[in-house]
Amino acid sequence: MITNTKFPGVYEMRRGRMNILLTQNLVPGKRVYSESLVKEGSVEYREWDPMKSKLASSILKGISQTGLRPGQRVLYLGASTGTTVSHVSDIVGKDGFVFAVEFAPRVARELVYVAEDRKNIAPILADANQPDSYFHKVTQVDFLYQDIAQKNQAEIFLKNMVFLKRDGFGMLCVKSRSVDISKTPAEIYKTVRAQLEKELVVVDYRTIDPFQKDHCVFVCKKK
Repeated sequence: MITNTKFPGVYEMRRGRMNILLTQNLVPGKRVYSESLVKEGSVEYREWDPMKSKLASSILKGISQTGLRPGQRVLYLGASTGTTVSHVSDIVGKDGFVFAVEFAPRVARELVYVAEDRKNIAPILADANQPDSYFHKVTQVDFLYQDIAQKNQAEIFLKNMVFLKRDGFGMLCVKSRSVDISKTPAEIYKTVRAQLEKELVVVDYRTIDPFQKDHCVFVCKKK
């Protein structure tokens, strides 16, 4: 049986002892990354693999909220091939929209293929460290999500707050080894938190091991 979770647009089912996350497929019959499709009645869902999505990992690790809801406009930084982007597309639905920014041309090509089927995704080939370069392509958004493995991850996140509406939510995925390999993950997370709290309210925080080693997620609210 598929049931609602406390996260709008996110569903779950039991498989043995495991909780499986799902999103309602915006494009029935289409897979994005070889995920399983599950039908209940006339509705089709896509399994959401936490090993391939830090957003799914954070939900399974007990994050209290994300701020992501159906109908929202989203700015997604570090879109890669579109795995998590596609689930965000499912969640926001036909009334929502996702601006998906990716820097690597080869990876962005895969993202374009995903967007061909999903009309609520706009792929943008750009450097998230230079938000001025896509300022004319992005509207104000309700939710900002970032998954970028660069040393200045927190700085990039804060630069892009210019797009987030007041009281909007943002999620920052931190890959500690990309920030400073000489420090422990805990030290990195403490430093990043201090950076964020200068400008934002940190609503929640979770490490997401064992799904993603040496990673954590911050949920922030714009003051």
